[in-house]
Amino acid sequence: MTRLLTRSPSLLRRLGLSLLLCFSLAAQSQQENEEITVDPNTEKVIPAPAETPPATQLQSEIRDLKKQVLQLNKDLFLLEEDLLFPANTQFSVFLSLDTGQLFGLDAAQLKIDDKIVSNHLYTERELSALKRGGVQRLYIGNLPSGEHEIVAIFVGKGPNGRDYRRGETLKVEKGDDPLFVELRILDDPTKEQPQFTSRVWE
Repeated sequence: MTRLLTRSPSLLRRLGLSLLLCFSLAAQSQQENEEITVDPNTEKVIPAPAETPPATQLQSEIRDLKKQVLQLNKDLFLLEEDLLFPANTQFSVFLSLDTGQLFGLDAAQLKIDDKIVSNHLYTERELSALKRGGVQRLYIGNLPSGEHEIVAIFVGKGPNGRDYRRGETLKVEKGDDPLFVELRILDDPTKEQPQFTSRVWE
């Protein structure tokens, strides 16, 4: 992460400003709540007991700081992705699910040019999110220009609770732009079988 930060001076400045803001707010809060008096006998400075600032003010300051930290984390995450996966080689695979009656997904495996790049076991929480319309990024990586073969293998429970294993093959042409592929699992009531499709996002 240090290497990534040094390649982005603007993010370093933002990180420094956020930390400076934290210290500044803390110092300001302390100064505003301390009164300085002098002992006439010893001429020593005696700080008065600090008063507790209003809770609403502190809560507001904390909320603002949290927002800034969250935004900074988001920027750092995007920067990391840009550096690790440049646009001219970036390749992503997404999975969506519109099933529940004819297929219960347990696991998915992804191969690119006959090399396994991803294995994923699904939890009930993940499946619930997918069934509500969520989309999972199954894989992100770098892919050189040219033609490639993508193979996705799905394992789960098919109709009548039978063990089910199905593969979907897709050939893609990678150019200089990022490439995004969506794998879809659907119920096909007419055939009473799950349907596995794929498409390239334009």
